[in-house]
Amino acid sequence: MRFLLPPSETKRDGGAGGPLALERLSFAGLTDARRTVLEAVEALARDPEAAARALKLSAKAAAAEVPRNRALRTSPTMPAIERYTGVLYDALAVADWATDARARASEHLLVHSALFGLLGADDPVPAYRLSHDSRLPGLRLRAHWAAAAAAVLESLPGPLIDLRSEGYAELGPLPDRPDALFVRVVAIGDDGVARALNHFNKKGKGEFLRALLSAGPVPSTVDELCARATALGWPLARIEASRSVSGRDELELVVPGTLPPRPTRAPRAPAR
Repeated sequence: MRFLLPPSETKRDGGAGGPLALERLSFAGLTDARRTVLEAVEALARDPEAAARALKLSAKAAAAEVPRNRALRTSPTMPAIERYTGVLYDALAVADWATDARARASEHLLVHSALFGLLGADDPVPAYRLSHDSRLPGLRLRAHWAAAAAAVLESLPGPLIDLRSEGYAELGPLPDRPDALFVRVVAIGDDGVARALNHFNKKGKGEFLRALLSAGPVPSTVDELCARATALGWPLARIEASRSVSGRDELELVVPGTLPPRPTRAPRAPAR
């Protein structure tokens, strides 16, 4: 069973690993596609103003991020699962895991990068800036990655549990099989209605995976996963295609607790 994660905009600096070596990354079939994107990002980084526009960065952010892209081949690396920061990865907090749980992360977690495509959790990568909707001159990321990444996913045995955002899911569509399922994260409000989460969606994904991978060996089937997650306090259930957003079977993950409080309306001024 593999869990597919999105990357994050923010990355941790530094690293103890040597410079980037594409041949050390998982899924060697993606090497040529990776090299194409890498060269396009490096070329763009030579023009800071164009890079800022393409990456949708403010002048302040560009001053920090564009030099990262210029140094992709020389800067230090660290495992992908430790490189990314942000809400999901802060909630995941793999640096705090026990040794056995961290080993399960290595085996079961994949990250889908706009720069490198699908990555194993321990693949050594440098800090960089590129998003699924970045505009590289002459290169459309969705068209570039979709077929190659989809072929990798099709080749993987066992269930694929997709926790990517929809933008990254488009960079590598799931295979059409019963055990390849996109996850919708919801919370149950005081009225008993399940509603999709936005910002808290990412936090829920990280906390769910931390609970699951810390609890022991990962289940081997989707039904077993649903039972294990529910027993851990994270209700997870298959949603049939007729009731799903996408028109295909999905999984619905309920975050413990209720929705964040809704904003209250300001009281009306008394009529005069």
